Amino acid sequence: MTSPLTLSSLPLFPLSSVLFPGGHLALRVFEVRYLDMVRKCHQAGAPFGVVALTQGREVRQPGAPAEQFNEVGTLAVIEQLETPQPGLITLVCRGAQRFHITRRSHLPHGLWIADIEQIDEDLAVPVPDDLKKAAAALDRVLSTLQQRDPETATAIVPSAAQLNDCGWVANRWCELLPVPLELKQRLMELDNPLVRLELVGDVLERTGIAE
Repeated sequence: MTSPLTLSSLPLFPLSSVLFPGGHLALRVFEVRYLDMVRKCHQAGAPFGVVALTQGREVRQPGAPAEQFNEVGTLAVIEQLETPQPGLITLVCRGAQRFHITRRSHLPHGLWIADIEQIDEDLAVPVPDDLKKAAAALDRVLSTLQQRDPETATAIVPSAAQLNDCGWVANRWCELLPVPLELKQRLMELDNPLVRLELVGDVLERTGIAE
């Protein structure tokens, strides 16, 4: 059994959303504590960590509850960075591997950093016959979104291999479905991509989306 890959002093970006491996995340960064962080990550070609908040807000406000967040998050790799005006950076990031926080620190200027262990990527598990309708419905939805706005940086045109991969199909549905943040977090943390897709399939059947 191999030891998990570790990273020290990974900068964290707590958000009111869950980033899934293979997904895309668009951000507008204007807080001082994050402006310098994303510039340094971009220059070094290094990721930062996205973790979902359990308490507090994305933007610090006087009197707001202190930030608390989940122990499992996802590495974010910066794919696009622009500075449309001073004090504002726009990013498009791609979700890479999941990780588990082993130690965290809160720096004086407000930035969180953590030591982490990376979680193995999902095994490639083909979509079983009883869940192929979930993959087909996803293909239709992504095609509609891509036709509406083909220029968006997060437009997705899936390959046949991706549509036959349980983890990939489940993750894209998790991003699209209007389910509570806590449920998205639990689904992201699941180690078995087939179980993740089966749970997503249950939601799709209850809502009538994947008929």
